[in-house]
Amino acid sequence: MLSEASTALLENEPMADEFAPNPNLKIWLDGKLVPTAQASISVFSHGLLYGDGVFEGIRIYHGRIFECQAHMRRFSDSLKAIRMEVAWSNDEIVEAMEQTRRANGIQDGYIRLCALRGIGTLGIHPFRCLESNVFIIADNIQMYDPKMYESGMKVITSSITRNHPNAMSPRIKSLNYLNNILAKIEAVDAGCLEAVMLNHEGYVAECTGDNLFIVRHGRVQTPAPHCGLLVGITRGLILKFAQKRGWPTDETTLTRQDLYFADEMFITGTGAEVCPVTEIDKRPVGNGKPGPITRQLIADFREYAKSGGDL
Repeated sequence: MLSEASTALLENEPMADEFAPNPNLKIWLDGKLVPTAQASISVFSHGLLYGDGVFEGIRIYHGRIFECQAHMRRFSDSLKAIRMEVAWSNDEIVEAMEQTRRANGIQDGYIRLCALRGIGTLGIHPFRCLESNVFIIADNIQMYDPKMYESGMKVITSSITRNHPNAMSPRIKSLNYLNNILAKIEAVDAGCLEAVMLNHEGYVAECTGDNLFIVRHGRVQTPAPHCGLLVGITRGLILKFAQKRGWPTDETTLTRQDLYFADEMFITGTGAEVCPVTEIDKRPVGNGKPGPITRQLIADFREYAKSGGDL
């Protein structure tokens, strides 16, 4: 049974059939473009059975793959961390992403690049698997209602602890997102679309799918990498934008109370871009409206995405 809050939230969402995959898409799968209906992975894939694989979510703006090299570096790092090899070089994968984008006529959209450990036995031994699989989806995306970028979103603090870095490093962009999904369920039950996750020490890590920033006394602050978070591509850009404008920045440890005392708050991510947060745990952030630094950083990001960037 859904809670009253989550039911109310879903009433403003599209109907279930609107979430169905586009049957007309062309999917790049292991070197070939195939229709959506033919883009299948074996039920014996370790990527499916055990979440044994990695991915990248990448934006397309004006027909250009956004921050492509940064995403490919992180993709390679994730593969290295889980000791998995794929049959294609980074350059070949980039060309495959371009091919998939063109085949689907995407000028402004999203790419999902996935690498899965291949077919194996029902045991977890990863080195008994056959060759890994790589697939690429290029489609349109809308993470949040456009109104939220003007008025801000509400978030809660989740009771779900972010994975311990020595258990499953959040810096590996793995296919196993159950930790995040459990926190997302809490958010939806509370009538929100995002939740702040704390690490094993009680410090702020990140949200379920986005990085988190606050502004306090003119300083732009975000949790440091050692706090147990995925080091986002958009996160890095926002730090550079803030520094370019002369605003002091801190990658530091933040507590829940730091969030409550913040003058401004916003989230960043490839899908979300930059979105203001105006309420946390029923407490208004600042005056309850997106702040001036947040609004400027949103504008800076949009201009950078439009121009193709040169940072």
